[in-house]
Amino acid sequence: MLTSRRRTAVIMALAALASTAAAPARQEPYAAPAAVPGLTGASSLPARYSAVERGIRRALATAEETGDTGRTKALPGLLAPGRRFLSFDPRGHGRAVEVVGDLARARRVAVVVPGADGLLTNFDSWKWAGGGARALHRQAAAASPGTRLAVVAWLGYDSPSTRSPAVLTGGRAEDAARGLARFLTGLNRVNGGAGVALLCHSYGSVVCARAAPRLGRLPVDAIALYGSPGVGVRTASALASGRSPAARIWAGRSSGDWTRFVPKVRVAGLGHGQDPAAASFGALRFDAGSGPHSAYLRPGSRSLRNLTLIALGRDSEVTRD
Repeated sequence: MLTSRRRTAVIMALAALASTAAAPARQEPYAAPAAVPGLTGASSLPARYSAVERGIRRALATAEETGDTGRTKALPGLLAPGRRFLSFDPRGHGRAVEVVGDLARARRVAVVVPGADGLLTNFDSWKWAGGGARALHRQAAAASPGTRLAVVAWLGYDSPSTRSPAVLTGGRAEDAARGLARFLTGLNRVNGGAGVALLCHSYGSVVCARAAPRLGRLPVDAIALYGSPGVGVRTASALASGRSPAARIWAGRSSGDWTRFVPKVRVAGLGHGQDPAAASFGALRFDAGSGPHSAYLRPGSRSLRNLTLIALGRDSEVTRD
């Protein structure tokens, strides 16, 4: 329980951060994405991939025309042979949902939900959604050759900046949670036999916590929350309740992660509440190593190894904290 003095200090600190002036809006040079085929089954995937690829090519042309050097450098990588995207929106900071592996035939699917500062220009870094998803897929192939795992990099929401007031509230997370639930429903239509693990980093853990009550009977059997600023519910059982079967709730925080200093409170709409890595939360705690906040999916790291095992459903091999 916070003392009155400490509560006042927390309120003042959060309010000061929230009062940071927002950057002025810029004129949007990118067009809204065209309609794409729905996810109605495995047979719908090729047409969906092709339609989204065309959207990326249009965005690249716009980037070249407008002198957007960041995207002129980044977008050709998204068009490399063999890459497949389920959605793409170049407006604002950008959104993209990529599939690594064979989604239609997978026995397991891991969905990587990134946190703040997700951009199209950093998508391919292992610190973020796309590069991290590929690192996890490679780790799984090494740890369990022949396992049919698909990994989805789900930058499917307007990721807030860590320098913006939005990162202190759940507004973006609420919108993202609805989008994530819709996506998982579509994924289930494509492959209803695969078990699904949600791997949720930082602000992405806020998204996943808000999405959990919307998942109903979807086959999400594991939710891993790591580098979390708080999740808004008091216990792990609150995320698993009403689920059939109940999802296993995992949590981890590396010893070098700055979020250990973030007050795990929610006051006057600011902050995100309970720390899922706290013993009192009741999650299964995995060893996340000693790296910094952005290094959970670093190739060769202890955190990547354990997150991969969670994705594969090999719980007994996960190193506990």
